[in-house]
Amino acid sequence: TGTWGIQKMADTQQQRAFQKQEPVNLNTKYLLKSKTSKGTRYYRNIGLGFRTPQEAINGTYIDHKCPFTGNVSIRGRILKGVAISTKMHRTIIIRRDYLHYVKKYNRYEKRHRNIPVHLSPCFKVKEGDIVTVGQCRPLSKTVRFNVLKVQPQELVGNIRKLFIPF
Repeated sequence: TGTWGIQKMADTQQQRAFQKQEPVNLNTKYLLKSKTSKGTRYYRNIGLGFRTPQEAINGTYIDHKCPFTGNVSIRGRILKGVAISTKMHRTIIIRRDYLHYVKKYNRYEKRHRNIPVHLSPCFKVKEGDIVTVGQCRPLSKTVRFNVLKVQPQELVGNIRKLFIPF
């Protein structure tokens, strides 16, 4: 309990607005009977062969843009890339390398695209990890993808200079 007998919520209440999951009603009699010590939590299976992470099921974070606990559906393209920047809050940059054919010279040239991706707090991503992302509705001016799976990767050298085609 806090100073005036109010319970402190762990990591969820860090903004001024009260953070809660939309589908969970915190004010019902039936919820009080079935409420566990951890409380009730909304999560779902997004389908497409991706499993819901344990952190999304057991965690206490609130993220409305998370595909597992929020109001975002995954539809469209599924892509893979290498995480090259994790400096933003809940957003990472992934790099996708590919080969472009030049007809005149009958050869290929290396090209790449940087894609901003929303990162749910249920994932821990470091630079160099291989990330699987899924397309969703626009979440901000530039973000149109959401992280679905992370494969830890130990890449040697500068990850921005490595060419890893997917």
